[in-house]
Amino acid sequence: MPRYGMVIDLDRCTGCQACVVACKVENNIPFSSPEEAEKGREIAWIQVLSTFEGEFPETRARFMPVLCNHCDNPPCVPVCPTGATYKSEPTGIVAQVYPRCIGCRYCTVACPYTIKFFNWYEPEWPEEMETRLNPDVSVRPKGVVEKCTFCSHRLAKAREKADGEKRDLQEGDYRTACQEVCPARAITFGDLDDPKSRVKALAKGARAFRLHEELGTEPKVYYLREGEWDVPSEG
Repeated sequence: MPRYGMVIDLDRCTGCQACVVACKVENNIPFSSPEEAEKGREIAWIQVLSTFEGEFPETRARFMPVLCNHCDNPPCVPVCPTGATYKSEPTGIVAQVYPRCIGCRYCTVACPYTIKFFNWYEPEWPEEMETRLNPDVSVRPKGVVEKCTFCSHRLAKAREKADGEKRDLQEGDYRTACQEVCPARAITFGDLDDPKSRVKALAKGARAFRLHEELGTEPKVYYLREGEWDVPSEG
């Protein structure tokens, strides 16, 4: 059975923020006011962090997209008193059941990647956008925690299509919104347990590393350090 994960090539990422915008649109993530953002209450399931090295004019920018790592040993799961946060088997996706969430935020504190977000306000969109919400993704109410789901609703649709065609899921059937929109093809997504998959090859490469893996969380999001591209790009 598939165990889904992601590899992000830091050598390719240009910090364009296309993944951030695509994620917000795909998953009905509401806007926040400047006042709320200043308080640290903006919701973004994927964030592109930036650092700058060197002195002008030799300054160089580096970018790192950060999202839920969908850990194989997720610290957010055992602390949830209602089972609202759980690890889906066998896909390995760490999921949320919003009606169960009581807003205690234990999971937010437990997560070492700081990628869980609390809804401090009722979601609102400009009138022109209200009819453009994705019907496959529920709108979260005030008072619950949310995060990246690896666009799991797309997995359900991919399975339905494969079942209708009487075949197994194939690599590329299930793609996340951030992967699909990345112009630099920095994001690779797929089955980490498939020895023939591209994501498996990249995750086992010499350039691969994971964030805070020393904590024993077993994250399924891998990053590639700068260097020679050891696996050809898609397409």
